[in-house]
Amino acid sequence: MEGKHNQADSDSPTPEQLAEWHAEFEAASRRPLQQRLKYAFIKTYKPVMDDAQYRSWESTAAYRKWCAENLPDWLGYGPAEET
Repeated sequence: MEGKHNQADSDSPTPEQLAEWHAEFEAASRRPLQQRLKYAFIKTYKPVMDDAQYRSWESTAAYRKWCAENLPDWLGYGPAEET
C-alpha cells in the first residue's frame, strides 16, 4: 500500500550498520573478560535514590508511597499507569 509507513522497515539496520555492529562485536569478543566487565556497566546517578546510604520501610505500601512522592517520574518507580 502506497503511502503507508511500516515501523519495522524504518527500524531495520542497513547492511553497512550490520557490518559495523558485527565488527564491533568481534572486536569486543577478543577483549579479556575483565576488560569487558569493566566497561559493561555504566554508573548513572539516580537523584534521591543515591543520596542516602540505605533506606528501609515498614511495608511495600510505604515504599511505594515514598517512591511516588519523592522520585522523578523518569526513574520509573512510580505507580503503574492504568490502561
